[in-house]
Amino acid sequence: MNHTILIVEDEVNTLKVLTTALKHEQFAIETSTTAEDALALIKSGHYDLVLTDYKLPGITGEALLEKIKIKDSHIPVILITAFGSIDLAVNAMKKGAYTYLTKPVNLNLLVSTVRDAIRLNRQQVGEDIPGQHQFLNIIGKSKPIQEVFTMIHRVSKTDAGVLIMGESGTGKELVARAIHYTSLKSDKPFIPIDCTTIPGELMESELFGYEKGAFTCAYNSKVGLVEMAQGGTIFFDEIGDLDYALQKKLLRFLQEKEFQKLGGKGKTKADVRVLAATNRDLDDAVEKGEFRADLYYRLNVISIHVPSLKERKDDIPLLASHFLEEFIKKNKKDIRGFDSNVMETLTNYDWPGNVRELENLIERSVILCPYDQIHMECMPRKLKLLIDEDDEAEDGLNLPDMEKRIILKALDKTGWNQSKAAVLLGITRKQLRTKMKNLNLLE
Repeated sequence: MNHTILIVEDEVNTLKVLTTALKHEQFAIETSTTAEDALALIKSGHYDLVLTDYKLPGITGEALLEKIKIKDSHIPVILITAFGSIDLAVNAMKKGAYTYLTKPVNLNLLVSTVRDAIRLNRQQVGEDIPGQHQFLNIIGKSKPIQEVFTMIHRVSKTDAGVLIMGESGTGKELVARAIHYTSLKSDKPFIPIDCTTIPGELMESELFGYEKGAFTCAYNSKVGLVEMAQGGTIFFDEIGDLDYALQKKLLRFLQEKEFQKLGGKGKTKADVRVLAATNRDLDDAVEKGEFRADLYYRLNVISIHVPSLKERKDDIPLLASHFLEEFIKKNKKDIRGFDSNVMETLTNYDWPGNVRELENLIERSVILCPYDQIHMECMPRKLKLLIDEDDEAEDGLNLPDMEKRIILKALDKTGWNQSKAAVLLGITRKQLRTKMKNLNLLE
C-alpha cells in the first residue's frame, strides 16, 4: 500500500530533494508552496502525513499545523525548521506536531521518521496492520520477546523510571519508543540522547541549555534537550557511558524535577519522564566506582531485559522475512524468498551483532543476489562456513542417517515436491519414494 504525503515547502531546491528522497521509498507525493494551497488540497483529498516547512509565505507552518489538527487530529505533521527556529518548533510539538527536523535535512532520518509517524498513526487509529507478531516496530513471537511486550504494557501508563538492558543491536531504543508511544505522554515529544556521541564537556549545555553570554561564543540562548522534551519522554541511550561528573547533576535533576540553564539565574520545572538503556553491567560499574549507586537506583525503578537474538532464535524467520520484504521494496528487486538452506543457516548462527546485524546482512544479500531466491552464494563468508561445518559433521553419521539428511534437504529445497526432489538427487521418483518409505519419511 502506497502512503500519500503532502510536502509544503516554498524553497524549490529543498522541495525537489525531499520529493525525490520520499518517492525513492515508494511514497506517493503531492506538493504545495504555500499553506493556503496545502489547506485546499487537504480539504479535498486524503493524506497519510504532512511534511511542512516552519517558515512559509503567508500562513506559517505552525498555523498550518493548528488548522490541520482541527480538520483531522490524526494526520501526523512533521515540521522542517532552521536551527534558529528550534524553540518555535518545540512549541509546535506541544500543539500536536509529531516531531521536527532541522535544515539541511538528513534524508535517512527523514525516511525513518516518516515511516515511524505513519506506522504509529495507523496503530493509534486501530487500523489492522499485517503481522500479528509485531508491537510498534518490535517483531517477535518467542517467549522472551513476548515478555518484553508484557512489560511495556505494564509500565507505559506509569511515570516510573525504566532501565532497559541488553546487548548492542537488540533494539533497546525501540523498546523505549514503544513505552513512550503507548503512554499517556504519547502526543508529546520523545527526545533520545546518545551518551556515547556527546562529549562530556558539552553534555550539560546540550541537556539543560544556556543563556546568551554564559560562556565565550554563547551569542544566543539555547534550548536544552530536557526543555525540548517538556511534557514527554527523554531517553538516555547507553547511560553507562555518561560522564561521571555529570551523573551527579542528572541525579539532582531527577530528584528535584527542575533544572537551571548554564548562565541562568532561575530554575525551570520539567515535566518529563526519564527512560535509560545500557549494554553495560551497571552493578559491576557501581562496584568499580564508575557509576554512581544513587543514580543507578533512581533510574532502575523497573528494569526490562531485551533478549539477544541468540536467546530468541524462534524469531529469526519472522525478522528475516520482514527485512527481506522491506529491502526488496527499497531496492526494487524481484526476489520471492529464501532457499531452505539459508533459513536453516540463519537460525543456527549466533548473531553477536543481534537484530541490527541480521538487518544489515539481509540488506546486503538483497542487493547482491542475482537470483529470484536468496541462496547461500549471496551470504557472507562467515555464514557459508557454517554449511561447511555441517558437511564435516555428516562424516560422523552412519549411511542411513546421512542419506535421510540429504533427502530431507532436497525435499525442503523443493517444497516437498517429490518429482523435483528426485531430479535434484539424480534418481527417479519411484526410487525416491522407496528410499523415503525405508527411512520412515512417508505417512
